[in-house]
Amino acid sequence: DVSSRSHALLIVTVVGTNLSTGVQTRGKLNLIDLAGSERVGKSGAIDDEDRFREATNINKSLSSLGDVIHALGSKQKHIPYRNSKLTHLLQDSLGGSAKTLMVVQLSPVLKNVSETICSLQFATRVRAVELGASKKAVDTAEVATLKKRIAELEAAH
Repeated sequence: DVSSRSHALLIVTVVGTNLSTGVQTRGKLNLIDLAGSERVGKSGAIDDEDRFREATNINKSLSSLGDVIHALGSKQKHIPYRNSKLTHLLQDSLGGSAKTLMVVQLSPVLKNVSETICSLQFATRVRAVELGASKKAVDTAEVATLKKRIAELEAAH
């Protein structure tokens, strides 16, 4: 019996090179499906050690993401990206020159109203955060050549 309760991340990195100038432009797309917070008592996970540990880990990573969102929103000097694998992986997408879009899925079922309210409150907090202007990631032809040479040398060893 394998659980499907987890976060899913698909990270796509694209590098384009202008053949005339040698200038490289980089981009990164993160597609993320976050598992919803787990109400341990309601889900029955409290009676199953593996499901309980899984629910605890999901809740911890969502809490860490909330902490990062709060720190970004309040413009704190220290952003706790390293508090979870999730926020560490998303560090360059949450701050600085990133564009971020969040879609929240809600349940219309009355018994899930508390989870729906929590999701809406989280989305409201996220919406209030301003990451700053996005910037184009461009390398000059010389930098692109040096990076290519480094990659070749690393591959040779």
